[in-house]
Amino acid sequence: MRVYVEDGALRTFNAVIGTPRGPNSIAVRNIAQLEFPLDAVVRPDMQDGLAASIASVVSKSEVIQGGSVRTWSFNPVVQSVAVIIKTDGRPLNSRIELLMGPNNSKQVVEIYTEDGVERPFFAIVETPEAVGSVIRIKNTAPLEFPVYASVAPYTLGGASAKTRCAF
Repeated sequence: MRVYVEDGALRTFNAVIGTPRGPNSIAVRNIAQLEFPLDAVVRPDMQDGLAASIASVVSKSEVIQGGSVRTWSFNPVVQSVAVIIKTDGRPLNSRIELLMGPNNSKQVVEIYTEDGVERPFFAIVETPEAVGSVIRIKNTAPLEFPVYASVAPYTLGGASAKTRCAF
């Protein structure tokens, strides 16, 4: 997985990485210049953690064939978006982008996993400046490897408070 975030203080990156079948390791590496440090936290996600919370919000998935692109736009009241991408057991190779305006990427996540059933991708994408927010998912795999993507509002906010969606 490779992640680009234009402003990490404004849009933090939150994801769940599946680690089935015994002990696994997670490595976090900053490939940016020295002037751009990052803070990272890696912790276990228990049964009632972020993955369960994301799964409860997202209800339906759409098929994205290999090489295809699908976009979702959101109202300004949406403060964050839940994203789930999985396959039917085949490799998962996708690119997720948060766009603000035409081709203005604020956050980009490139994902590869060898089995999209055992290791689906779960993430919360922050959209604090939600005017014109668009989530664009591109299946970068060949046509024979479709992915199933679910994207839905996760938190709604106004001037006073944030509330979590429950669809």
